[in-house]
Amino acid sequence: MSRTSETRVVTAHVPLKLAEKIDQMAERLERSKGWIVKQALADWIDLEEERSRLTREALADVDAGRVIDHQAVQAWAESLSTDKPLQVPR
Repeated sequence: MSRTSETRVVTAHVPLKLAEKIDQMAERLERSKGWIVKQALADWIDLEEERSRLTREALADVDAGRVIDHQAVQAWAESLSTDKPLQVPR
């Protein structure tokens, strides 16, 4: 079964050292430079979308009052290097 998808060319200027690394990676993986760039861009977009989702989730927690007191977190962090670390604050 043949699967086609629409594409569009996107042009970007990248530093020479980065372009050389793309060339090396493409050669090593026996893939095209375009494939390498598409993989990297797709992974970066996934990461940024997840970061955005987590940020929205955290802000909703703050708005709902689901927070941990800073001093409790600080005391816990400082206790980690002692013989009797505190329980994780909740």
